[in-house]
Amino acid sequence: MPNTRLHPRSETRSRRRFLSGSGSGLGALALSHLLSDSGVLPRALGAAADKHPLASKRPHHPPKAKSVIWLFMEGGPSHIDLFDPKPALEKLAGQRTPESFKLPVTSATGSHRMPLVPSQRKWKQHGKSGLWVSDWYPHIAGQVDDLAVIRSCWADGLNHVGSVRQMNTGSILAGRPSLGAWTTYGLGAANQNLPAFVVLTDDRVVRGGPTNWSSGFLPATYQGTHLQKDGPPILDLLPPGHVSDRQQRSRLDLLQALNRHHAREWPSEDELDARMESYELAYRMQGAAPEIVDLGKESEATKNLYGMDDKVTAKFGGNCLLARRLVENGVRFVEVYCGSGSGWDAHSQLEENHSKWCAVSDKPVAGLLADLKSRGLLESTLVVWGGEFGRTPFTDTNSTGLNPGKYGRDHNPWGFTMWMAGGGVKGGQAIGTTDEIGFRAVDKPYHVHDIHATVLHLLGLNHLNLTFLHNGRPERATVNSGTLIAEALA
Repeated sequence: MPNTRLHPRSETRSRRRFLSGSGSGLGALALSHLLSDSGVLPRALGAAADKHPLASKRPHHPPKAKSVIWLFMEGGPSHIDLFDPKPALEKLAGQRTPESFKLPVTSATGSHRMPLVPSQRKWKQHGKSGLWVSDWYPHIAGQVDDLAVIRSCWADGLNHVGSVRQMNTGSILAGRPSLGAWTTYGLGAANQNLPAFVVLTDDRVVRGGPTNWSSGFLPATYQGTHLQKDGPPILDLLPPGHVSDRQQRSRLDLLQALNRHHAREWPSEDELDARMESYELAYRMQGAAPEIVDLGKESEATKNLYGMDDKVTAKFGGNCLLARRLVENGVRFVEVYCGSGSGWDAHSQLEENHSKWCAVSDKPVAGLLADLKSRGLLESTLVVWGGEFGRTPFTDTNSTGLNPGKYGRDHNPWGFTMWMAGGGVKGGQAIGTTDEIGFRAVDKPYHVHDIHATVLHLLGLNHLNLTFLHNGRPERATVNSGTLIAEALA
């Protein structure tokens, strides 16, 4: 038997190599933890040990809000007829847009300048803050002291599909995760018996469809759950009457065992994890969801507060009430559409169009704010209102003259209004300005990425540190940009 004992010097070198390697390894572990926490390494690496993708996760900093309700006025509400009065339009009414205002060349403006049209609304200051709101929104006007009205928003898209998508995902192109998906990825679910991200729509299909609540390149587990417009909000939630709970559980266990076996052979397929989690979530929802989506459990006074006693406001009011019930039960992100399919898109007959949609949304939105506040939920719920863009101060080429009953306004992504309330927001203020005719954001312009960064910040997430490794690079919700709207923070 040969002597395999190492030379003493070799032993010394081996020990040194072992200690050196061990020390380097421990240092690397510590470094990876620090880099993950600081956002240099993707958060996905730091969270990879989590076996449950929807497990509640630690935020980056103490959050002001636990949940978000995003009230999406699809089609583009006219800011200069709702929250941003422009007296100069009265003086310039009927004139071609002055050369001093740089206009983009679009299908509407072309090479000529369309006539400017003033708002037909009556304006009044409201609340202790004295914020201006038009007579189209009398109920919301009663809540202005809770609103931070951001008058200097801007975006990149010109058409509805790209612009709705950017307001949801940060990009006019399909394929990126929605803000609700990023929120779920960053924080997990607060209630394991309900989806963390829910979408509520009204009568028509949202422009761009599911790309607006997609998980994009994030694991499919984080995509939004679209509740149905008519009938049961969640289809096929309950099993057939002849299937017992024990049978349902046994079937699910067998299915999960098969999926786990398949997942071991294909560890990189995250859709398998999403599939397994969706089955488990559906099973848990069978016990929790029916009660939560049942608005019949609310008092008549509460339902009337949301306008459910009026056919004009009943549908949107019901969705707003359901949104409150969802966040009350731990849902992180609820998006509620008003005017799905670009209902607010008033290229002509703006008065008729906006009169309709303001009537649909005014009482339900005000009711939601009042209800959240009375229940002590507004402090922990961030409410966001707005569309994909605003509307121009000049007429659209589709308009038929300057008759107040006929004219319309074109898309305006260069300057428009959104507002936030609750969840760590300093209310009773207007932030930023558009120019004197309401066309471009000029003072404190805030891009869609800035809005997203602020929403994530209020939820306790640093938008630069919330990363996911995709195609070899760390991706962020704000596409490597975004500035906090500091004035909005309480």
